[in-house]
Amino acid sequence: MSIAHLLEDFDDLIQGVPVSMTDISIEELRLKAFEKGYQAGWDDAVKSRHEDERTVSVELQQNLQDLTFTYEEARSAVVDSVAPLIRQMVETVLPELAKASLPFRIAEEVEVLAKSASEQPIEIHAFPGDVPAIGPMLDGSDFSRISVIGDDTLPEGQVRIVTGDTEREIDLPETLRNVGDIVASFFQTQKRDIA
Repeated sequence: MSIAHLLEDFDDLIQGVPVSMTDISIEELRLKAFEKGYQAGWDDAVKSRHEDERTVSVELQQNLQDLTFTYEEARSAVVDSVAPLIRQMVETVLPELAKASLPFRIAEEVEVLAKSASEQPIEIHAFPGDVPAIGPMLDGSDFSRISVIGDDTLPEGQVRIVTGDTEREIDLPETLRNVGDIVASFFQTQKRDIA
């Protein structure tokens, strides 16, 4: 079987059929070839630019994801390292500070009550172990109608101040529990947000 039908036939050229080409037709062919080449180059440049933009976009997205992941890792590490310190402070340091500040807090409350209940006696009911710390705060003051009473029904750090119909309560254990709950809740929220 012959493949001659697949090949181009150059018989006319071989037989000397003249092909006429003028300077104008040659210039037109060059111009068409130039335009075709220019368009192909332009199309390649546009395609290359779109590929570059796509590559830059993908790389930027990956870098942003890496930064976000790195930020989350850093945040998680900070929260994990600070949490034990804060919990330790809430459990050990804060109770001591609260206990030391109890007489000052009582003095503030007594001063407010003394102004509003001018002539009525004021009783401070406190845990018997807290009485020695409270008494000196009131010595030498003009609160002569104030008496500090040790009350076995009250836990350490809890104080009830009574004058007439008015009663105020200072509850350090409850305050410390609330602070502990707030700190625990904060770290739980941080862990959940990070995860």
